[in-house]
Amino acid sequence: MTSLYSMIAEPDLESPVLIMVLKGWIDAGLGADGAAEVLAAELDHRTVARFDADALLDWRARRPTMRLVEGVNTQLTWEETELSWAKDASGNDVLLLLGNEPDHAWLAFSEQVVDLSLDLGARLVVGLGAFPSPVPHTRPPLLAASASSEELAQGLLQNTVEVPSGVQGMIERRAALRELPAIGLWAQVPHYVAAMPYPAASLALLQGVNRIASLDLPLGDLPVQAEASRGRIDDLIRQNPEHTAMLHQLEEQADHQATSSELSATSGDELAAELERFLREQG
Repeated sequence: MTSLYSMIAEPDLESPVLIMVLKGWIDAGLGADGAAEVLAAELDHRTVARFDADALLDWRARRPTMRLVEGVNTQLTWEETELSWAKDASGNDVLLLLGNEPDHAWLAFSEQVVDLSLDLGARLVVGLGAFPSPVPHTRPPLLAASASSEELAQGLLQNTVEVPSGVQGMIERRAALRELPAIGLWAQVPHYVAAMPYPAASLALLQGVNRIASLDLPLGDLPVQAEASRGRIDDLIRQNPEHTAMLHQLEEQADHQATSSELSATSGDELAAELERFLREQG
């Protein structure tokens, strides 16, 4: 099999956990992307392997950025997909797979990610994502699981559905087939704020990884951002009695673990338009 990556370093790691965030699949409220930004900014990470963008990406869909200086083309840049390693605050080894979801060669890419993980002694694979759901912003985001075992899925939302998969799901499955435990963590994001950054989802994902993988990953300023975001949404909703009533209905559903409601979906669409307008006005 042709190698899809270049090895940059071969660190000696002790039972690292692989954390994946590959842009291109469902990520409501930029929950996974926000978590990845914190990890990239807060951890002292070093590149282990760099994947071949020319073999994996459709350049017409992910065009490079050209830098012009007084009419002169001085640089072309694009986001690399890299595997890097770092240590958390307690000294645990962590592998980070960050970048773009490939447009091609999913099977080969997934197999080679698992090969690298096993070669580096990984004990667990964790993928991050977020999806819109009829839930209120006044409740902590819940996490759903796509796990390789019932034990890993314990304590998380467990659904029985058939849905399209991203490449992270393929990596999780390939890892499980090779007896490397794997889990996808999916944060529920209120559907009326799914089109804008929702830091509470990013916070819930990192806290979930810390709990499930026994890690001590940084949370950055996500707690402050989440509180500020909730305050802005609260300010908007309390200005409209109808929106307040809609929110209370969503809260009742969440508290009684209701699965769906036609009324809540309608109210979510209405709230979304108001929230987007409000946040634009607030800059």
